[in-house]
Amino acid sequence: MNYGLKQTRRFARAYKKLHDKVAADVDAATEVVAADPTAGERKKGDLAHLLVYEFRSQNQLYLLGYTVDDSIRLVYLEAVGPHENFDRDLERT
Repeated sequence: MNYGLKQTRRFARAYKKLHDKVAADVDAATEVVAADPTAGERKKGDLAHLLVYEFRSQNQLYLLGYTVDDSIRLVYLEAVGPHENFDRDLERT
């Protein structure tokens, strides 16, 4: 059974700025995460609360950051963006 998905404001702002083809790949990645929340890897250090799912879109590596609440079967989509500076941008806010 799939988990529900909930977008955070940070994710929604980043998603809105994506190109249509990249947004379609993000949609596919969110479906994978909803079906299996353990598909991502846990970050280390300051971002240890975050799971990250890697996927490719237009020959570039993108990361989908999310957290999981197993008690209510919900995945919170925290952030999405290219691999470059992903951690730095998350730590800023």
